[in-house]
Amino acid sequence: MKIWIDILTPKQLLFSEPMIEKLRKKHNVLCTSRSYDEVSKLAKIRNFDLVCVGKHGGGEKYGKLEASTNRINELSLLIDKFSPELAISFCSPEAARVSFGMGIKHIAFCDSPHANAVMKLTLPLIQKLLIPWIIPKKEFSKYGIDTKNIIPYRAIDAYVTIKRSVNQKDSLPFKNNHKKNILIRVEEEQASYTQKSGIIIPIIKEIINEFDGENIVILGRYSEQIKNLRKLFGKKAKILKMSFDGKYLLNNTHVFLGSGGTMTAESALLGVPTISYNAVPNIVEKYLVRNNLVKRETNPKKINKIIKKILESSDDSYRKRARKILNNMEDPIQKLIQVISE
Repeated sequence: MKIWIDILTPKQLLFSEPMIEKLRKKHNVLCTSRSYDEVSKLAKIRNFDLVCVGKHGGGEKYGKLEASTNRINELSLLIDKFSPELAISFCSPEAARVSFGMGIKHIAFCDSPHANAVMKLTLPLIQKLLIPWIIPKKEFSKYGIDTKNIIPYRAIDAYVTIKRSVNQKDSLPFKNNHKKNILIRVEEEQASYTQKSGIIIPIIKEIINEFDGENIVILGRYSEQIKNLRKLFGKKAKILKMSFDGKYLLNNTHVFLGSGGTMTAESALLGVPTISYNAVPNIVEKYLVRNNLVKRETNPKKINKIIKKILESSDDSYRKRARKILNNMEDPIQKLIQVISE
């Protein structure tokens, strides 16, 4: 069988790796993406072969519409030539439109029902949706997919992505082994489901004032965002565009502060002490907080108190809790293979 997989984000790329490895044993698989810096860099690090079609639309509505329209046109030509019998995506609007228009069956994964625009553009057009069991089916069915076509798996997506081996050899951004490493991931600014909150700036200020003797590394997402962060904090913290495999950094981190998304979940399941400032409230983050794998806090001074307590402790409870949670999860890729065979 010919299978087309559309991959749009770093998390989707990492989630796809073991899936593609299994599928390629029996099927002809084409992997597409778009021009998006974080995906391109990670694909290079992971030696992952992608056919790049179109580009990321940026933060403005017209730019998103134009990029999506152009990408649909370009993908139509490529997919018509490849002639797949099945499409797999992570709720890619372009993959949904092209597969629907060309009569190709489409299976999607999703753990982000809060992404309203993407849900509206994809869910009415796909045949099957695979979701983490912690998210109620009604969170997706309200967008136009029948509940009988929603299939839960007992895992969150980070369960798959953290299993990857790390083959990056670049030197780490942390300096001086006697210092503690504090890693901060700033929030997404250009997704359709986010608004620029500015919540992270006062948090970073407090952390730098309190922990200027430690290694503080801030991971930005976009050039303008990084430029602003360097103006504000460049003398006291290391500000980077994401050019690392996240697991490579997390394996060497003492405290991680994230916005509640992908890296927050990975950090938690790796057993790294993790704080979420909850920039994009979502069900997966709530699950991690509820299971005491993540501490949620938005008050800068209270965040400092949590960090101080973590750095002063030699407690291994985070890793023990993470292992316990992981042992009760299943491989969603087995669910996918079952759905394909049916």
